[in-house]
Amino acid sequence: MALREGGGMVTWGAVLGVFAVALAMVLTPGPNMMYLVSRSITQGRRAGLISLAGVAVGFLVYLSATNLGLSAMFLAVPQLYLAVKLAGACYLGWLAFKTLRPGGVSVFAPAALPPDSPRRLFTMGLVTNLLNPKVAIIYLSLIPQFVRPEAGHVLVQGFALGAVQIAVAVTVNGLIVLAAGAIAGFLADRPVWLRAQRYLMGSVLGLLAVRMATDNARPAPA
Repeated sequence: MALREGGGMVTWGAVLGVFAVALAMVLTPGPNMMYLVSRSITQGRRAGLISLAGVAVGFLVYLSATNLGLSAMFLAVPQLYLAVKLAGACYLGWLAFKTLRPGGVSVFAPAALPPDSPRRLFTMGLVTNLLNPKVAIIYLSLIPQFVRPEAGHVLVQGFALGAVQIAVAVTVNGLIVLAAGAIAGFLADRPVWLRAQRYLMGSVLGLLAVRMATDNARPAPA
């Protein structure tokens, strides 16, 4: 079964796959979450949402840059496709290890930050996302795993699946921004809940790493 998107077809399996990857990645503490939570706790929800707008623009920059010419590059140099795929698997494995190891610090207990103007909040959200290696891996290695030649035009698939990732990331981060203060207070006295979240997300990331490393899919022609 497939969804028609413009000149191409995006399968439900691909959409659900990207959804699962995007959800696992966005729930794993990283630069974006740390910055957004820090701003939300120290400067309020409005500051967190302005920062999130910058993060969203950063996703769009990555989406456009990686989809334009990405398939041609991978088809011309298949070894590069394999290297990127293995790099993505290794990075997911590292995130899984980092998430599961004991002694991790909660992202909801960030250091206090001085107040910033709306323009700086937006800019810092954008820059934080552009320099986030987790986002680079998503677009260079994870999303291409769900692009299939038989499903239609690669460019259409890339943008459609990227839109799924952006929707998941912005929605989850938006909810985290709105609830950051309450979550921080809730987890402060409940270390068991925090450990459960780490174990769940770490296990999901580990399974995704194994799946990617063992997947025999090839880059899809445009």
